[in-house]
Amino acid sequence: MIVLPGTRSRRLGKRLAERLGSDIITPEVDTFPDGEVYVRVPERLDGETVVVVQTTLGNDRIMEALLLLDAARAQGAERVIAAVPYYSYSRQDQRFKDGEAFSSHVVARALSLDADVLLTVDPHKEHILDGFTGETLSVSAIPEIAAHLKSQNVDLVLAPDKGALDRAKEAAQVLGCEHDHLEKTRLSGDEVVMKAKHLDVKGRTVAIIDDIISTGGTMAKATGHLMDQGATKVYCAATHGLFVGNASRRLMEKGVAAVIVTDTIERDESVISAAPAVERGLRRLLGLKEATV
Repeated sequence: MIVLPGTRSRRLGKRLAERLGSDIITPEVDTFPDGEVYVRVPERLDGETVVVVQTTLGNDRIMEALLLLDAARAQGAERVIAAVPYYSYSRQDQRFKDGEAFSSHVVARALSLDADVLLTVDPHKEHILDGFTGETLSVSAIPEIAAHLKSQNVDLVLAPDKGALDRAKEAAQVLGCEHDHLEKTRLSGDEVVMKAKHLDVKGRTVAIIDDIISTGGTMAKATGHLMDQGATKVYCAATHGLFVGNASRRLMEKGVAAVIVTDTIERDESVISAAPAVERGLRRLLGLKEATV
């Protein structure tokens, strides 16, 4: 097996190759003055299973992923796996209005051109992968996030809404603590408070967990309310850190103890690697023994 990391997933690709004991080939990637992307895989890949690791945040990185898959195939790869840590356009997971493009399916169909398998981490919705014509697998990085939160003595996990409750439950099982979801309660015409649906946060170390931190607005508001309700500390964690605008600063200004994300999108805040999650998926796909560490 050979790991071929794109420019947005170099660290993750290196960690993955180390865990798998696989060779790694760094492709040549450049951007022309007109913005077009250039990709070259410098070595033959005859008969190999090749794992192209590239997060797709940004349209140019989607194009890079497609070109990497094409180049791997052209160099003789027998099986090409697209490992897409962060799958962009995932929130356009249906046609919300008549005439809209089904963006997540468009990306999936494009990846199908040269990839036999599509693997991604904590997609916003599972059905976004349905447009891919080959085998698909999504893996969870929640065990890695929960292990980190355990070292922070978190004793309550909250989902930002009812729809994200499964992630909170998964993390709570690792932590051995309770979980709940946040609910908005309108106190007056313009006053809304956010609080845990069933549990009291007073005196507790709380973690809010979601799949994506984008603007951070919801988590920032929730943190302020939870601190007002007596929470000792509030951690904000997610698999994917988009950090649109000043999201990280906005959260810290609200008193968040720490912002925790993985390296599906490589950031300064990426204190956890998704490499173990991707490795689990690859071992499952390829019928390999599970890792011991």
